[in-house]
Formats: sequence, C-alpha cells, structure tokens
Amino acid sequence: MSLMFGKVKSAAPERNPAECNLVLLGAMGSGKSALTVKFLTKRFISEYDPHLEDIYSSEEIVDQQLVVVRVMDTCDQNGPVNTERYLTWASAFLVVYSIDNMQSFKGCQQYLDTLANHNKTCKPETPIILLGNKLDMDRYRQVSKSDGAALASRFGCLFYEVSACLDFHSVQHVFHEAVRKARRDVDRGRLSPAVYISEDKALLNLASPPTFTTPCYKELPAPATAKLVTVKTSRAQSKRRAATLTLLKGFKIF
Repeated sequence: MSLMFGKVKSAAPERNPAECNLVLLGAMGSGKSALTVKFLTKRFISEYDPHLEDIYSSEEIVDQQLVVVRVMDTCDQNGPVNTERYLTWASAFLVVYSIDNMQSFKGCQQYLDTLANHNKTCKPETPIILLGNKLDMDRYRQVSKSDGAALASRFGCLFYEVSACLDFHSVQHVFHEAVRKARRDVDRGRLSPAVYISEDKALLNLASPPTFTTPCYKELPAPATAKLVTVKTSRAQSKRRAATLTLLKGFKIF
C-alpha cells in the first residue's frame, strides 16, 4: 500500500483513473524532497534524512481529469548509478539543481546524459524537465537563467525555475506540466522543443484525456513498516518558532 497525500477537491470518482510516475533526480541538497513535500502538502520542509529514497502517491486533478500521480524522491550519493530502478518506471523525469550551487547544476548534466541515452532506445521518449530550485536565494545565485535554458535546449527539455519555500502554485504547475507532457509525448511519440517557462505562466488547457502505463510499479510496504522522521520548517520561517511535520520515510524501492 502506498502513502497517499491530498484529496480530490472535485470531479466524480473514476473506476480507472489515469496514472503517472514522476521521478526527481539531482544532487543531494538540491531540494528534491522539499519540492516533493511542497507539491503533496503545500508546506515547506527543509530538514530531511538525505540517505532515504521514497515513493509517494497523490490523487490530482489535471485538466479536469483525475490522475494518480506517484512521485519517486530519489537518493543518489554518487550521481546516476543503479538507474534501472527508475528508468523504465518513470512517465516523466524532473532533474533538479539549486540555483545557488554550481556543482548541483554541473551534476545535472550526468543525469541528462543518462536519460538521453535511455531515450534513444525508448519509444515514445520519456519527457524530461530541468528544474532550477531555490529561486528565493536569487541574491546568492551561481547559475544564471540563461545557463539553465541553454542546458535544457541542448537536451530538448522544458526548463523552469521555482522555489520550494515560496509559491505552492508554481511548484504544482511544474508537476502538473510533467503529467501533461507525459501524455503529449505518448501521443506524439517525441519530445517537444525546449522552452523556458516563468513562474506565472498560465496553465495549458488540454481537452484529450491522458493515458499512462506503469510497467515496473509494485505495491509498497504498508506504512506501519516505514520509519518515522520528524522534520522542521526552515528559512522561510526562520524568525518564527518552527512548526513540525512528521512524514513516513524509509519505503523500500522495488
């Protein structure tokens, strides 16, 4: 049984909702877990055990359709190794770096190279989004917006910049756009041209329903077997008494 976050606010129940598997890749400390939790709970959490890898599941409404979105928050201490666990599982990839850390940006190229090689033999190709995180740290920026856009253009993927500790809707838009792009690329059988999309870009309205497959997904162990980790809010509320949120951590990846 997988861990479920959120509730569907509207739309009638569907017997067979669409499914989409999103995988977050990137260097440790780039904010993958913070982005995942922001998307799932609308909260910003900064302190995590960086050595744990989890899959979360949430029912989302994307373009008026119910979609079960599964998010794999990966942990790679030495770059893209043991990639078989997510390459065929994913419907779309989000490759994350921190705009205030050049090393995390350089590490993205290794992931993009790995995904590009995978897509050479994958039809339709699996969509990729390059995501610059920590836009709230712009005054400490080490990676320019143009450098991010250039790398995305080189690999033919979408490019965004967001902040996990600021606007929830910008983060939600990126995850929902990954769902949309997975559907579009299944339909077209190819990647769309690279484009930079700002935080306030309007959502796209698409009429046709998405279809996804999950070739390697297996049920996760029950939450009772997971390890409890308590984490705190950070820089967005550093002047306040930090609230706490307990998450179920330690799910094994099959």
